[in-house]
Amino acid sequence: MPLDDFDRQLDTALLSAIAYAEERAAPSGPNDLPIYDLLRYHLGFVNDRFEPERVNAGKRIRPRLVVLTCAAAGGDPRQAIHAAAAIELLHNFTLIHDDIQDQSVFRRHRRTIWDLWGTAQAINAGDAMFAIAHLALNQSSETGVDPATILDLSNGLHQATLRIVEGQVLDLGFEQRSDVSADDYLTMIGGKTGALSRCACWTGARIAGSDPERLAALSEFGATIGVGFQLRDDILGIWGTTEETGKSEADDIRRRKKSLPVLLLRERANAIEQAELDAIYAHDDVTDTEIETVLAMMRKHEIQPDVQDRVRAWHDHARALLTSAVDPSPAKDELTMLVDALESRAG
Repeated sequence: MPLDDFDRQLDTALLSAIAYAEERAAPSGPNDLPIYDLLRYHLGFVNDRFEPERVNAGKRIRPRLVVLTCAAAGGDPRQAIHAAAAIELLHNFTLIHDDIQDQSVFRRHRRTIWDLWGTAQAINAGDAMFAIAHLALNQSSETGVDPATILDLSNGLHQATLRIVEGQVLDLGFEQRSDVSADDYLTMIGGKTGALSRCACWTGARIAGSDPERLAALSEFGATIGVGFQLRDDILGIWGTTEETGKSEADDIRRRKKSLPVLLLRERANAIEQAELDAIYAHDDVTDTEIETVLAMMRKHEIQPDVQDRVRAWHDHARALLTSAVDPSPAKDELTMLVDALESRAG
């Protein structure tokens, strides 16, 4: 990494932003829920008794994209650390709310906030995480980022949030539709997943002072990684193990999620298979036997290798964009290695 101690510096920036908000909070009583500790719990800094415990903090791909893109574009990655924290906090805001909407009980091998403390308080925690993301971004002034750039970055972060919300609206709407196509799905994930990685790379390039052409290329690089990341997630959501994902095996089928593998299966299934698939997805609860039926259909129609080919194609495109956008450097090498790792990641 251009920042040799990236994780430590990111931890410091994340905790600094939370502490800044907590120090200015209204007084609370001894029996009040410690909302800022809920955020620390979700980020892996404390356990569910709010005792210090450093556990799985997630992949941190998006904040790494910020600092690596900044360095690859010729900037000082140390200037980008608070913006990287902002991207990570915004990402985790979406995860907290996604867990509520999806009724996911586990995240990163730990119980989710809504499952431990209830839906209402989880909504509050997500809202607080969103606000603190912007406080973290404002702290970029401490590393020499000028106010005009910070305002531009703030606008970008808000725009990315809107694209994510728009994508989530589509995703939830797809659950009630039977006419969703693979192209519809790619449009949806371009917002829900692609928007934040696009914003991460644009942010790093913007801090580095990139010209419009490079900004556009690196933004597209980020968006492309985001789509490839989601398609790999779709594979793991069906064929990944609990040890790899921290979720139940075939969880996306159990939740009747219309991910790309399911949409491709619908396109290829014959009339009898489509009727059986529709009947399974009409149930409130999908049984283990029904899950195996869906998996057998996917094996028959070779869905998994098809989706992995698409993952590879998106990552190949990302590598090509990176090659055209920046000159050779250690940061570019690390970005290339990151793309390679994402293509075959197991969790």
